[in-house]
Parts: sequence; structure tokens; C-alpha cells
Amino acid sequence: MDATPAPLPVPTDPAPVRPRVLVLFGGRSGEHTISCATAGGVLRAIDRDRYDVLAVGITREGHWVLADDDPDRWAISDGRLPEVEDTRTHVLLPQGVRDREVQALEAGQVPRALGEVDVVFPLLHGPFGEDGTVQGLLELADVRYVGSGVLASAVGMDKHMMKIVLAGHGLPVGEFEVVLPSQWRTDRQAVLDRLARLGLPVFVKPARAGSSLGISRADSLDELLDALATAQAVDPKVIVEAAVVGREVECGVLGGRDGGPARASLPGEIVVTDHRHRFYDYEAKYFDSEGVRLACPADLPAEVVERVQEIAVAAFDAIGCEGIARVDVFVTPDGGVQINEINTMPGFTPYSMYPMMWQASGLSYPELVDELLALALARPTGLR
Repeated sequence: MDATPAPLPVPTDPAPVRPRVLVLFGGRSGEHTISCATAGGVLRAIDRDRYDVLAVGITREGHWVLADDDPDRWAISDGRLPEVEDTRTHVLLPQGVRDREVQALEAGQVPRALGEVDVVFPLLHGPFGEDGTVQGLLELADVRYVGSGVLASAVGMDKHMMKIVLAGHGLPVGEFEVVLPSQWRTDRQAVLDRLARLGLPVFVKPARAGSSLGISRADSLDELLDALATAQAVDPKVIVEAAVVGREVECGVLGGRDGGPARASLPGEIVVTDHRHRFYDYEAKYFDSEGVRLACPADLPAEVVERVQEIAVAAFDAIGCEGIARVDVFVTPDGGVQINEINTMPGFTPYSMYPMMWQASGLSYPELVDELLALALARPTGLR
């Protein structure tokens, strides 16, 4: 009698391949440390069961290096500021539209493959990262990435261009003047005469910087001259804004373009409680947790909340943002809303305002990270 044939093995589906995320941070700007802290939060929040992670840091000198993906390595703690150091293992992006492989380059060694990358999460703040430069590099490499494209990133970084675009779309923007380095060199008095129309006090800012670096409040001519020098040390192009009486309110925006209509979070409010800070400066943002209170959600009438959200989404669309942005506004005593600025890669630690506003709106920090990655993975490369 023939033996009963053994049953054929049941085919099983191969294990799904996890998307590879290159988390990029550090950079050449003055916000290097803040970028590292942001990366620590994101590295901790990424679901490692859903995504494979490659951590890449950019040193202050611009070297792209293989970095530790331990979130604790990049935390600001006990006065220690995280810093990307040159590990001597340099990282090279893909070099063509059909290439997805990232390589490691080490002195005297044959280049070795680090595997393919599906999406980059560029957690870079300030110039040489948030301003369209890295976005352009990723476009050339035909690699998907989280956040806005080249133009929106560049416009959002330059406060002068940003205000022109927002005003051109009919959005409420305060009075300002721009001081170019050539103007300041050739005719300072003409510049000061032009600034006089803004009155006092004014806020003097580097045109292309974030995290309140180089920003000063000036209540007199002497303070104005000092403030201009402080701002010019960060960026030769300076913007001077008339002071606005109002509450500092922020609103997160998420989505946009191919990911569908952008939506706004509940607003949050910055309340400076320590009078040593004349405004929400760099020290207050990152090193004086007791001198500042972040109220989230902000205590605002429902109609004002709705107006803030409408203006935030309108600003996001006017600039052409994608994925993520934080819009900062002033709410005046009569309930009016005026845009201060837009940030295309806002602070993104779990304790930053942007994630806090989404947490108050029902979206947790890990869910927020996941949605941003999903939006970037779904977005086509190239012109769109």
C-alpha cells in the first residue's frame, strides 16, 4: 500500500520590510544643540517595530557622520549640551534617482553600505538645514523627507521674504523694516531715519535665524544700535519690527499638499513669568523652565481660537508648506490676530510647544511622529 504523501508546506508571507528612516540632526547653525535635543525626542518616540532607524549627525563644521541612536545621548541634562562630534565615519547620501543606498566612508577603508533609506527626517533648525539647503540636497538625491520643500523652507526661514509673501496673501502682518548690510555700511543715518517710523520699542532680529538667537528689544536709540550689532553678529541681514501689544500665541499645523488639507491644533500660549526676561528669549526658551509657563491649550474665547486656527492654516498654505509648521501670532486686547512668523521645522522635543499643542488636541507625541513619517513616505519625489 502506497504511503500517504506528505502535505505540502503552506507558503507564508515574507516578513514585511520596515521603512528605513534616516534621522538627521545637528548642523552648522547656532541651533545645533537644540537640533540634537529634538533628535533625542524623536529617536525615543519612533516605533522601532514599524521603522528601522539610522541616526546621522552633522557636525558644526558640516561633516555628516554616523551617530549614536540612543535618545539619552542627545538630551539636555544637568547643564550638559549635546553636540555632534566627528566620529570619522562619514555618511554619503545616494547619488542618483535609482539609488537608495547610504554609504559609510572611513579613511583608508573601502566604502561600506549602510543599507537603503526610504525617508529622511531632517530635524535641523536654522540656516544650512531648515532654510531649503538640505531640502535641495535631498531633492537632488531623489529621497523623500519630512516637512516643507525647498521654496517653502527658504521663505519660512527668511523673515523678510516670509512677511512679504504673507502680506501678499492678505494676511495680517505687523509693521517692519529691513536693514541690509550694504545699507548699514554706506548710510547709517538713512537707515535710522527709516527705522524711526516704527517708533519705540522695537524688536531687532536676524532675518534668518531661530530659537530667538540674536534677538533684542530696544527701548531707546542706544539700545537700538546695540541690538543691531547683536543681530548682525548672527546674520548680516536684519529685520526690525514694531512692538505689538498682545498675547504670544502659537498654533501647530499638520498635513497639507498630497496629504490632504492641512489642519490646525489647539493654540498654546507663552507666558513669561520672570521679569528678568524682557521677552521669550533664548535663555527663557531652553534654560529657565521656572521663568516661563507654556499654557496649552491657551485660555482664549472660542471665536478667537477659531480665528487663530484659520490664520495658521492660511499662512501654512500661503508659504506652500508641507507636513509640519508652527505659526506664531499675537492676539491683541480687542481679539485681533496678527502673524508674527512661521517655523517650518519647529522645536520638536516632547516638551516643545508644537508636540504639546497636538497632545492637547488628542494626538500623542509618538502618533505625531508616525503621521509625519507616513505623510513623507506617501509624498512623491520630484516636481509635484
